[in-house]
Amino acid sequence: MANYSSKINKIRTFALSLIFIGFIVMYAGIFFRSSPLIMTIFMILGLLFIVASTIIYFWIGMLSTRSIQVKCPNCGKPTKMLGKVDMCMYCREPLTLDRKLEGQEFDESFNKKSRK
Repeated sequence: MANYSSKINKIRTFALSLIFIGFIVMYAGIFFRSSPLIMTIFMILGLLFIVASTIIYFWIGMLSTRSIQVKCPNCGKPTKMLGKVDMCMYCREPLTLDRKLEGQEFDESFNKKSRK
């Protein structure tokens, strides 16, 4: 079985990594103190990474309000679902709301509209 995680957690992890990348880029700018232009470019680039992270966090927050909250049959904890199939945020149990997909091997491509 592949290493799956819930879609919401994947997006949050990506946004968190953007924050760290932004700080690293800004920190790298300190090494160019002798050239204010290069240092400023690094600082602005790092700031853009952090702003992008903020936008992504806002976007996933808005998606979370529209997600469906279900009770995981495996661990019993409430978890949020995006799309037809998703994973439990806690125990990574495959979840689906589509009766036709019950019992099938978990595949994230079930969420794509072009899949037949």
